[in-house]
Amino acid sequence: MISRFQLVRLLSLMGAFALLFWAGQAMAAGRVQEFLPKAQPSEFFPGADRFGTPQGDPPIIPVHQGDRLVGFVYLNSDVTSATGYSGKPINMLVGIDLNGVVTGIKLVDHKEPIVLIGIPERRIVDAMNTLIGRDMKPIASGAERPPQVDIVSGATVTVLVMGDSVVRSAVRLIRSGRLGSAQGTPAAGAAHPAVKSVDMTKSEVRDWQTLLGDGSVRRLSLSVGEVSEAFTKAGNLEAAANAETGDPADAFIDLYLAPVSAPTIGRSLLGDAAYERLKARLKPDQQAIVVAGDGAYSFKGSGYVRGGIFDRIELLQDGQSTRFRDRNHTRLGDLAAEGAPALREIALFVVPDDFKLALTEPWQLQLLVQRNVGARDKAFLNYNLEYTLPDQYLRIEQPSAPPAPAQPQAQGQGPARAQSAAPAVQSLNDAEALAAGEVEEPLWLKIWRTNTVSIGIAAVALLVLTGIFFFQDTLVRRPKVHVWVRRVYLTFTLVWLGWYANAQLSVVNVLTFTNSLITDFNWEFFLAAPLIFILWAAVAAGLLFWGRGPFCGWLCPFGALQELTNNIAQWLKVPQVTLPWGLHERLWPIKYVIFLGLFGLSFYSVALAEVVAEVEPFKTAIILKFVRDWPFVIYALTLLTAGLFIERFFCRYLCPLGAALAIPGKIRMFEWLKRWPECGSPCQRCSKECPVQAIHPEGFINVNECIYCMHCQELYHDDQRCPHMIQVRLKREKREALSSPSMSQIKDGGKGPAKTVITHKGKVIGKPMLEPSPADVPTTVS
Repeated sequence: MISRFQLVRLLSLMGAFALLFWAGQAMAAGRVQEFLPKAQPSEFFPGADRFGTPQGDPPIIPVHQGDRLVGFVYLNSDVTSATGYSGKPINMLVGIDLNGVVTGIKLVDHKEPIVLIGIPERRIVDAMNTLIGRDMKPIASGAERPPQVDIVSGATVTVLVMGDSVVRSAVRLIRSGRLGSAQGTPAAGAAHPAVKSVDMTKSEVRDWQTLLGDGSVRRLSLSVGEVSEAFTKAGNLEAAANAETGDPADAFIDLYLAPVSAPTIGRSLLGDAAYERLKARLKPDQQAIVVAGDGAYSFKGSGYVRGGIFDRIELLQDGQSTRFRDRNHTRLGDLAAEGAPALREIALFVVPDDFKLALTEPWQLQLLVQRNVGARDKAFLNYNLEYTLPDQYLRIEQPSAPPAPAQPQAQGQGPARAQSAAPAVQSLNDAEALAAGEVEEPLWLKIWRTNTVSIGIAAVALLVLTGIFFFQDTLVRRPKVHVWVRRVYLTFTLVWLGWYANAQLSVVNVLTFTNSLITDFNWEFFLAAPLIFILWAAVAAGLLFWGRGPFCGWLCPFGALQELTNNIAQWLKVPQVTLPWGLHERLWPIKYVIFLGLFGLSFYSVALAEVVAEVEPFKTAIILKFVRDWPFVIYALTLLTAGLFIERFFCRYLCPLGAALAIPGKIRMFEWLKRWPECGSPCQRCSKECPVQAIHPEGFINVNECIYCMHCQELYHDDQRCPHMIQVRLKREKREALSSPSMSQIKDGGKGPAKTVITHKGKVIGKPMLEPSPADVPTTVS
């Protein structure tokens, strides 16, 4: 007989299994219905009035206008991975019509910290909206390359992940036969994608109107009123009110764009002689463009100086971008095409070597519009000028399709008949529905391939730093060389690694990685940011050898900014504050408390922990370069100001990332920093001169706080400053003096060294004593 207690346990177990089965069914069914109440049918299809019943697995939602089916809506994360910088899925509802054309995208849920605090969500949405109207069938069949969304500076990974997720999910549904008129996976005998190349044999001269009319020259025209309205929609009324001119109808900018490395366009706009000079200047596969503008706004910028960078325009293609510098620029007085207008600014730009612009594929020129807000702040907007080279300039070669494999005949049947497309299936199978096509290349692999130059520079920088650490004894014996090597490396870390490449590690990375280990770990998310991944790999290896020092002292852009500004402050004789050791030692734990608080909070809510992680000023000072709301800017500047008086103030007392690295840094395997027995007792020189006070008065180095600047190792080898080495030097000099030839003569009865001659006004006073006089001989009195 079953007891009551056993019966209760059995029912509880059955209930648990039922709950797990229900949860598994709910997960299998997708989450589209969870987010569907946040959207209206008309947001995806004008005139649509209702959603239908979910179909298939993962579910797609029919959208109706009356009784007519107009398309479908699905959740991107139900179909493909959409893990963002937060480690959580970015959920978007995607509308797609019966022909496979994207009709609408709605961002319904995300936990991206860069969007929650920092970059307006509207900019992310605008970047994604460039996919609306794109036909996904040619991409699913392999006839076209996947489209590229607009890049948002500071949120590159987030935007790339979102765009890739929308394209990949649409392609998967089309290839599975559930969407689009092209049912099923492309047939095995389908034609291969056409191969496009610029036809360099087509060369003629055309007038301005012809070039403008056939798309050879693209134009972006904005009025002052249109820009003001855009600032109003962005919620910046102060910028909207601060217009360049008083008349909204005035031209804000007339911007023209054309690739002059295409022969017809180049000869028409530059003239034959100038085009030939440009052609001789260009390297193989290198391109050149002409950018011209007129109106109240300058695409060059009023602050541009020789040797500087054109920060108002950016060239974009396939997720990559580049800006032009003075060395890439040639100023033109006018355009050679007949009927070309007189424009205020005309510039010829040669695309940098490290950016391979493919003229056969779409690309964009992004214009950064800025307006003053108040006395010092500025507001920003981005406009994209899209460019696709007209087909008349291309050579298009269509490879012949491979023969279709013969279909075996069943015994007793007649000749094989042509088979219709495979019927639509109700589930996705990666091995079958996703068999072919360039779009199936992992996003992270695509990002790594297009960032080879940056990856190479970072790898070389890490190799140089490794050499500095392994050969530190040789370097620190030359203090002046060591100081300048360190300053140059910190400048590289700040300018290139931080401000240019945005490779600033953060405690958010630690929280995200930890959270992913206990939830749904996915390497693709971490690989989507190549430089961040490489730096974390290097930091992890460095922890085993040197602790937290390699990152905190050499590879942290904000740490480099603090140290370099403090160096300038010391050069300007700004007084430096040395906190009493007792107070300094009690301020150390603050950063550990902050990290443990963030770590515990991340188990409750990663999104909330990422918001609180704004205690790090990295995003403000490095990623967004102080272009942010004033409270964040004031906070970052306050920390930097404190660092002018107390070197690396934030690193010492507040940095949660430094605390996070110090904890595993305790397992380091080697001790590279040398000490003398006299260090700390009685000598205190190293402890007093340590820039971050990481050396205890007792003489030992606290590696949890050490940034590995190697200043103590300079002193260790310096026989002019280190008391131990001074004693060694004095003993060595005495030993050398006693073993000199002159001293040997005295021992052998010789005259010894020359005696001192005292003179006054050029005349000798007295005589040198060759032998000691009786007065010089000590006597004893009994």
